[in-house]
Amino acid sequence: MVEQPANVDAAVNTPVVVDSNDDGTVAQELELEHMRSTLEEAIVETRSTPLENRPRLPRIALSKRNRAVVRALNPMLVTYLEASRELCETGSILFGAALAVCRIIGAKVSTAARATGHSSAIPAWRRRIEERIAKARALIGRLICFRSGNNRPRIVRTVRMAFAGTNVSLSQPDITQKLTERIDDLKQRIAAWGKRIRRYTERSTRFNQNRLFQSDQKRLYESLERPMVSGTGPAPNQADTVAFWRGLWSEPVNHSKGPWTEVVASQCAGITPMDPVIITPDDVAEAVRRAPNWKSPGLDGLHHYWLKGFMVCHSVLARQFQEALNQKSLPSLFTTGITHLVPKDQGTTG
Repeated sequence: MVEQPANVDAAVNTPVVVDSNDDGTVAQELELEHMRSTLEEAIVETRSTPLENRPRLPRIALSKRNRAVVRALNPMLVTYLEASRELCETGSILFGAALAVCRIIGAKVSTAARATGHSSAIPAWRRRIEERIAKARALIGRLICFRSGNNRPRIVRTVRMAFAGTNVSLSQPDITQKLTERIDDLKQRIAAWGKRIRRYTERSTRFNQNRLFQSDQKRLYESLERPMVSGTGPAPNQADTVAFWRGLWSEPVNHSKGPWTEVVASQCAGITPMDPVIITPDDVAEAVRRAPNWKSPGLDGLHHYWLKGFMVCHSVLARQFQEALNQKSLPSLFTTGITHLVPKDQGTTG
């Protein structure tokens, strides 16, 4: 009882030497643990979600922080990928990892299903400029009403906001001239914004044509010769359209072999068979490296960017692609697509 206070005082007064890197190490371990738990939740959620109900992955910025998160999750995927037995399961794991990255960096992920979501065809920059033009036109209308003698509280409040930050008072004698000058200024701005839209549109058209010239010249020339269809005509009947294409794709067809098949077979008899194809991880890495980062994904919703970032999947994909090649069988994910009907002229009805 006598020695206890002395021991307590000694323990309290004893200096504690703390490494300056301890806080950083603990914080880093906590952050990695948070990433690991987020990855686990995303993969479990993706596995239990049908393919058509998966969220739409956004395009993330190519910043150092985002790349660091991808590199941190890369070794964590080894355990999941080693247990993968097929290509669909591997794609599900990679989609869950991409979803975890988006949640860690705070990227906005669309909760709507990818099959029902329709992105606007109008670019964001054009929508912003058109919103400015609409607001300016509304303000011009309020200013003209005030200049005509309309003194309703809403009109007066809008006019005061239009002259906020200036020395213009609504009671001064030359307020009509100031209103006219403000209206002319807004009209000039609207004209300038309209020219900007036209200039940006022409630049975008030139850029797309140059890129299409490098990839598919025939398609470019066809688009120049044939005007684009606006699609303002009557829409085709959905039931008739589904029945037509179902008759082409869903019904089994028995093809009869003609005499030309024997001729082709005899001509090909002397051809030396090609060597067996061996798919290596380097082949997968090279194919992924040459693919665009954010090209429109397939049914799995996975962009090429994630295949580039999660490099541990290359060996697994190479092995599973090799197995599919040897078995001469691919999952339905690789043989199923989405068909979009594009009318060829204004009179298209079916």
